[in-house]
Amino acid sequence: MCFSENKADRPGARRRHLVGAGGVGMSALATALDALGCAVTGSDRNLSTPNIAFLESIGIKCYPDDGSGITEAKPDEVVVSTAIEPSNRDLAAATAAGIPVVHRARALADALSPFKLVAVAGTCGKSTVTAMLGHILAECGFDPFCVDGANVPGWKGAVRVGRGEYAVAEVDESDKSLSSFSPYAAIVTNSSADHYSKEEMDEVFDAFVGNVPGPVIDGRRDKLPDGVEVPLPGAHNKANAALALAMACALGADEEAARKALLTFRGVERRLQLHGMNVYDDYAHNPEKLKAMFTAVAEAHPEGPVCVIWRPHGYGPLRKMMDGLARMFDSTLREGDRLLVLPVYDAGGTADRTVSSADLVKRLRPGSAQTVESHDDAVRWVAEKGAGLYAAFAVCGARDPELSSLAGKIAALTA
Repeated sequence: MCFSENKADRPGARRRHLVGAGGVGMSALATALDALGCAVTGSDRNLSTPNIAFLESIGIKCYPDDGSGITEAKPDEVVVSTAIEPSNRDLAAATAAGIPVVHRARALADALSPFKLVAVAGTCGKSTVTAMLGHILAECGFDPFCVDGANVPGWKGAVRVGRGEYAVAEVDESDKSLSSFSPYAAIVTNSSADHYSKEEMDEVFDAFVGNVPGPVIDGRRDKLPDGVEVPLPGAHNKANAALALAMACALGADEEAARKALLTFRGVERRLQLHGMNVYDDYAHNPEKLKAMFTAVAEAHPEGPVCVIWRPHGYGPLRKMMDGLARMFDSTLREGDRLLVLPVYDAGGTADRTVSSADLVKRLRPGSAQTVESHDDAVRWVAEKGAGLYAAFAVCGARDPELSSLAGKIAALTA
């Protein structure tokens, strides 16, 4: 493919403004568009997050989401995600100025159209499989362009800039925007009830892979390679590695070289990311991911109980998953284990706030869980009651940009 070094020389060098650029998916898109030659600006209601700092460090100017970015940057196109509400002032300013507004998935699909796209879908494991596949292909000489849903050590944030014929990208089922993509090849990691019922998710994934012309690796039904070794804890990571290995081989990678590449895979940020000796930071936020995370941590630390500190990532998801979360925690937490539940992450807007973390705790086995009102309260609880009692700690949840910092503070207490 043609990969011009001069942004002004590229046909795609349009000015694009991303609303909500601090979100993990939008910051990855901003990085990818910038790497592919677009002039990119962004905005967010919170300009103090690590993702915004990273974007500004690579020269992407970010504005408050008050419409000023639209006025100053004068973009040719505004990009939004499903999370952006109609009342957003940047969106209103773009509409008033007659500037086209496109969805994040459509913008990413267009940006990756020069490549043979390998799309990674599924309920769980997408970010890890995307990173694993990108790593294997890179080590095997394919030089892929990769866009993940999480930051990856050694990459440009969540993006690996490559000049080969393949791109690897995580695609989202939460709003069914994966239908915006027409990939050459596809992986479906698995399917379970999350944003929709399992039956509806299966229908979405079946439709997604139905017209894929190249290889399809479907974790729901395909036989995968045995005995895959990867330097990450948990049976779920062996399953992730098997999916990535199968696709790499289907694309032409040598299997022995691909297996060797997996042994040097360094993981993904906030996917069982270890702080210190025994504190893990993980993105787990639904019953399946939380169970897999807990099981992996407990297996890695059989010498004692585990303390999980979890933040629900939204009122709607907590309300929808309440039954499944209650069943999972009651069946997974062992005698002596402890669950601390932080308040629901509130991103503002018009959410129905009639459900709370306390509602979940009330449904769990007495003595196994409690609420904590803030990150500082969680740190104090660990310092006063838990520093020497638990073999390991896991800080988990989506959306809250300060959870990694919380993990670091707890690691400092337990060092």
